[in-house]
Parts: sequence; structure tokens; C-alpha cells
Amino acid sequence: MAERQKDRPWLMRTYAGHSTAEASNELYRRNLAKGQTGLSVAFDLPTQTGYDPDHVLARGEVGRVGVPVCHLGDMRRLFQDIPLERMNTSMTINATAMWLLALYQVVAEEQGADISGLSGTTQNDIVKEYLSRGTHVFPPGPSLRLTTDTVAYTVAHMPKWNPINICSYHLQEAGATPVQEIAYAMSTAIAVLDAVRDSGQVPAERMGDVVGRISFFVNAGVRFVEEMCKMRAFTRIWDKITRERYGIEDPRHRRFRYGVQVNSLGLTEAQPENNVQRIVLEMLAVTLSKDARARAVQLPAWNEALGLPRPWDQQWSLRIQQVLAHESDLLEYDDLFAGSHVVEARTAELAEGALAEIDRIQEMGGAMAAVESGYLKAQLVASHAERRARIESGQEKIVGVNCFESTEPNPLTADLDTAIMTVDPAVERNVVTALQRWRDERDEARAHRALAELKRAAAGKDNLMPATLECARAGVTTGEWAWALRDVFGEYRAPTGVSSAPLATPAEEGSRLAEVRRKVAATAAELGCGKLRLLVGKPGLDGHSNGAEQIAVRARDAGFEVVYQGIRLTPEQIVSAAVAEDVHCVGLSILSGSHAELVPDVLDRLHRAGVDDVPVIVGGIIPRADADALRAAGVAAVFTPKDFGITEIIGRIVDEIRAANKLDPLEVPA
Repeated sequence: MAERQKDRPWLMRTYAGHSTAEASNELYRRNLAKGQTGLSVAFDLPTQTGYDPDHVLARGEVGRVGVPVCHLGDMRRLFQDIPLERMNTSMTINATAMWLLALYQVVAEEQGADISGLSGTTQNDIVKEYLSRGTHVFPPGPSLRLTTDTVAYTVAHMPKWNPINICSYHLQEAGATPVQEIAYAMSTAIAVLDAVRDSGQVPAERMGDVVGRISFFVNAGVRFVEEMCKMRAFTRIWDKITRERYGIEDPRHRRFRYGVQVNSLGLTEAQPENNVQRIVLEMLAVTLSKDARARAVQLPAWNEALGLPRPWDQQWSLRIQQVLAHESDLLEYDDLFAGSHVVEARTAELAEGALAEIDRIQEMGGAMAAVESGYLKAQLVASHAERRARIESGQEKIVGVNCFESTEPNPLTADLDTAIMTVDPAVERNVVTALQRWRDERDEARAHRALAELKRAAAGKDNLMPATLECARAGVTTGEWAWALRDVFGEYRAPTGVSSAPLATPAEEGSRLAEVRRKVAATAAELGCGKLRLLVGKPGLDGHSNGAEQIAVRARDAGFEVVYQGIRLTPEQIVSAAVAEDVHCVGLSILSGSHAELVPDVLDRLHRAGVDDVPVIVGGIIPRADADALRAAGVAAVFTPKDFGITEIIGRIVDEIRAANKLDPLEVPA
């Protein structure tokens, strides 16, 4: 039998970066040596949100969830001995995408590269930041301008670069259904393409080149048949929109080009070994169908619900991809699902629902208008609340969490302290010291001239990329670039969606929520106040607000008055709000790893404000040893991903309020 010709495998990446540029560079070179075929750069939260590491909001966040890149020197060290002309680099960066791309271009030029040959992606999708991930900086209008200018610049100067990676990944993490995921991503694409077309920066005859460089970054959940049909629906709708709305005739330009990170939301802290088979099933959803196959795949590690994965854990995920691509016969065949009535019916159903929702958003004025009105965020909060309710009721089963919970001792987590990687607290001090040295040694006059020119361009209509490139070359820092634009554009606090989210969990008689409601009312009566008041706070730069929003919505449904001001607050602001609102409990949500710095600061400030009778609870991805330390410091309770029952958490909050106020316990029937 003649050997079949195999298709070329997708790009294989791991999402990586931590501590410092030097440490991340070493990790990248090791991963490439193991057979990884592209880089996916994770930046830390200060870099993503336009702060230098010595800013008050950066405290505890430096190098935690990615690599800090403060200036050109850091970008040089990040890619030391990695020839960028031969590399395909994906950078997960949005509000500061133009800045990081400028740094990347200058480093490539210093390496002697022809920038017209650079290939890779800047994520650069600000809409989903307003909705789900929280690393936005500027208001929607100026943010869309930054994206538009980047697209126009790359089409003219970096034709192999993907200037935007429209990212529905985090929409699914925030609760989006497949229909919502498709519709909101496509609505974002329409907003960007309309803005580029209307800017006059790209000739009409080159719109095909613009469309051809738009890429997408999606999420694949464990319902892999539905997820595969979702990708086929995405492909079908993109072809329709680009042909009918923008008149793109070349089918190569209309091709739906996407990369994927499979679902981290579905990874569990309980029985984390089950995450391996979840990751495999999710990978199959985006690789089995040749007609809708991902162009690039990155897989999370089995232990991401526990903390920061180690290099070995990332290697395991890379090997999962390599086994499928190189050992199996998947790449030898045409599309396996062509002609399937089941797949075609589900694909058509998803496409129909998504097109209807796209039309609804266009009637509102498009994606940006739907962000500013709060419609999109409220829809996601409601969808997420419904999903959580299905899990808590057992209607949606998660193995090891709400069914099949008995387990043998797990050798992978026998020593939890070594099952994840930790970032040395000294990293932050060293990065700040290096930043101060960089400022001292640069040409200060040139840096100030570059920033003044950036402000002038921002106040007018010039493309901002040339001024940004000069800032990069002049030694301007990430925070300085962003603050210059803040001065012109202002900052933006996105709608939280909490107050407008509909009731998701009815308190039917005999239900657990009904019992908790009675407990809340009884406690308020005993304390002589109209309602119990809960402050939900997001200290630091962690913008993953899904969990905080779900606690806020359920507490509201249980009868609490909820104070929730959104993301990105200092401990001082949280304590000021707690005192001003006279709350009965402070709940802090942190998923970025900065809890060890920020939570004790909140406790200390409450004590100094004379507020010692208000319990503080904490939720997030918190290793066991850290949870013990927080409780020893005075935290009343710590909740991690294994605590999936939100109604039970609200009940625990009432218990802590009663204990802090020396009230007798109230029992809730099981």
C-alpha cells in the first residue's frame, strides 16, 4: 500500500513566561529544543496593563503570571539568541499591544532582520478585555484607534504579521455559550474591519490583505463534538461576512485562521490527574476536522488549577500534541466529518443562532456600543451564573468534583509544595532596581522628546506606531508610554454586569438558597441592620473577575447588599470602601498569585482603621501552604477552585459574620 502524504502539523506552542526576561529566555530556548515550533509569550500583569513595576498597583504582581517587559532592554534579553526572523511568535498582549510590537520590531532590527519577514501575532483584542479578562486601559474609542493603527501599520510594513488575534477564548471562560462566543468574536471583527476601512489608512483594493491577516484565538471545551461544530460554524460565518460585507473575493483571504488554547476553566483542583484526559479531548475538538483545523495549538498543564506549572508539566502538554501529530494517522486523511448529518445539523444550528445575535448587536450600534451599554457583560455574567447553577445542582457533571468524588491518594500531588512552581519574592525587588538603573542610564532628553511627540500624535489623527517606535528606541518605559496615552485618552472602568444580571438561581422553598436567605435575614435582624453588606474586592491587577462576579450575584440573590466596584483596586481603596459602606464582611478575589503581598496589607489597614470585627475571606488559586499562612495572619476563610458550591460559600460568609459579632451559630438543614 502506498504511503499517504501527511499534512503539515499545526504550530505547537506552550504559553510561557515568568519572573524575568532572562529566566523566560532560558525557558523558551529549552522548549524550542524539545520540539516546540512557535513561541507564545505570557506577559505579567503590570506589562499588560501599562504600569511600571514600581507603581503601587504592580505590588505583588511583577513576574507572577508572565514576564515583565519594562523597556527595550528587557525585550532584548527576552529573545537573546533566538533569531526572530525565523521565529513565529504569539504575544498575548492587548491594551499595550502596539508598544510590545514596537519593542519586538526594534529588537528584530538590532538582530539584522528584515521586518517585512517577521511572522507572529499580537493578540490586540480589547473588547474581550472589557468583558472577561480585565487588562483594558483606555476607553473603547481610543482603544479601537490603537488597534486600527497597528493593523494599518503592519499591512504596510510587516505583511506576514497578524496584527490582531480576535480572542473568544476568555469569553467562554466568562460563561459564553458557543453561540455567544461566535457572535461576540465576529462582532469584534466587524468593529475592527469597519474601523480600518473607514480610517482611510488602507486603500480599498488592499482590504483583502487586511482580512487575510486577521486571526482568531478560541477556546475548546470538553464537549468536543459541539466544540468541533462550533469551529465549523466559525469558518462558515467568517467566509460569509468577509465576502458579503467587505467584498473579499480571494478565498485565501477569507480563510478562517485560528489558534487555540484549550479550556483552563474546566481544569479542576480536585483529582487534577483528570485534567490530562480533558486536555486531550479538548485538543481533538480543534484538530480532528481538517476543514476547521487550528493553525496553532497551545495546551495548559494538568496542574494549572493548583498554581504555576513547572517546565516538566509544560513538556507533558507539548508531548500530547506531538503524539497526535507524529504517531497517529490523523494528518493523512481528508475531513473526517464531511457528509455527517449530525455534524452538519449542529453546525447549522450554531451558525443560525450566532448570526441572529450578530444582527442584534449590529442593531445596537456594534460591539463597542454593546460594551459601553453593558449588554455584552450582563449576558456573560448571566450565562456564567446559569452554568454554575447547573454544576451545583448536579445537572452538569464534573468528574471528581460533583460526582465520582472518592479517590485514591494522588502521587502527583503527594508533595503539593513541589507540584507547582513558585516565583521568588526577590524577583520584584530586582526588577524594580534594574528599572531604576535603566532610567538613570538612558538619554533622558530623547525619552522626553519621544513622549511629547507621542502625546502630540495621540491628540491628532496621525498613526501612533511611528511615535511609539521612537519611544521604544529612546528608552521609554512601558508605564511611561501608557501614561502618556492616559493623559490624552483617559482611563476606563468597564461595566461589571453584576447589577444588571438577572436572577440566575431562584430561591425555591426547600432549596439551599432559600435556607441561606433565611439565615441572611435572621442575622441582619439580630444585628439590627436592614441588610447584611458584603464588599467584594479585586486588589491588584488581576482582572479575572468571573469568580468575584458570581459571588456578588449569588450574594445579592441571597439577600445581601453587595458592594462591588470592579477590578484593579489598591488595598487602601478597598479598606476605604469597607469603612465608608460599613460592611459586615470583606471578600477578596485574587487569581494572579499576589495574595501573599496584598491580603496582609488589607488586614493591616483594616486593623489600623479600627475595623477588627469585620471578617476577611479570600478566594483564588491559592496553594495549601499559602492558605495556611493567610489563615494564621487573620483571614477567616480561604476558598479555592475545589469549593465550587457558591451557595455554600455564601452560607459560610454568614457564619463568619455571626462568629465575628459573637452571635450563636445558625444551622442550615443539609
